[in-house]
Amino acid sequence: MQLGMIGLGRMGINMAARLMKAGHECVVYDQRAQAIHELQSQGAVGTTSLENLIARLAKPRAIWLMIPAAAVDGLLSEVLPLLEKDDIVIDGGNSYYHDDIRRGAELSLKGMHYVDVGTSGGVAGRERGYCLMIGGENEIVQHLDPIFAALAPGIDAAPRTYGRRKAEGTAERGYLHCGPHGAGHFVKMVHNGIEYGLMAAYAEGLNILHSANAGKQARDTDAETAPMRNPEFYQYELDVAEIAEVWRRGSIVASWLLDLTAEALVEDADLSKFSGRVSDSGEGRWTTLAAVDEGVPVPVISAALFSRFESRGNADYADRVLSAMRKRFGGHDEKKGQA
Repeated sequence: MQLGMIGLGRMGINMAARLMKAGHECVVYDQRAQAIHELQSQGAVGTTSLENLIARLAKPRAIWLMIPAAAVDGLLSEVLPLLEKDDIVIDGGNSYYHDDIRRGAELSLKGMHYVDVGTSGGVAGRERGYCLMIGGENEIVQHLDPIFAALAPGIDAAPRTYGRRKAEGTAERGYLHCGPHGAGHFVKMVHNGIEYGLMAAYAEGLNILHSANAGKQARDTDAETAPMRNPEFYQYELDVAEIAEVWRRGSIVASWLLDLTAEALVEDADLSKFSGRVSDSGEGRWTTLAAVDEGVPVPVISAALFSRFESRGNADYADRVLSAMRKRFGGHDEKKGQA
């Protein structure tokens, strides 16, 4: 099957390579010529402009956008005038599902089709495959099935769930048509919200292990420092990298996230290359907003989201307010540079 791929970043370039390995034809475009040349060397049809890409595609065209969510509307404003009735636009990034519903309706008025695909797999997806969560019209999703099947990990990626007898469907192969426009990105949004919570739990737990020698550390003894009542309980010099490694084997908390964490700790147990500034691309926020609208409690996901805000210094002013209040009501001076 032929597919146009716009956006050859970390994900897009690997997805196109995986599709070509499965026998599909990829017509590709990116602002970076180097990315185009790399895929051309693997058999892709490289193009120099959006107009050129559209011209190289057979009708009805199928175009996959793998670009940041904030850039999708701008790119669509350039692409849609070049397309025709029955053409298909697929957004495989992390767009907000509200935008998918709007875009689906707008393309429908033009006789075109829109499909939103939440894509999980990261940079390892080229070999491991991508978990795909899909929203759109039934017949269009079915038309694109060969593309989804090639990108997905396949049925051998995991053992069958105990007690599961339903053999039909695609979920066991790593992709699922979740519902109409927006459903794919809605499911991916919540997926990423869960990811926030999982990552925060690993990080917090490993930090406790990292600090298990706190009883050996010298501590100030003054009115501004809470005493450690039982320092003898915190005398451990734990090898966090080795603990992550042993947890990977038979532990209930074993996961791919833990695998990746263990790899990072092998490279640098102190993680000295990182500042600790943790970004968020929107999905955790949107998951929290959806939970508020639904009246569903999400204390773990929301706390993980707010922790990311704090990591970027967004709590600095609030912290200064706290210090000011302590100074005013109790005469407490800040302890500069102290934990």
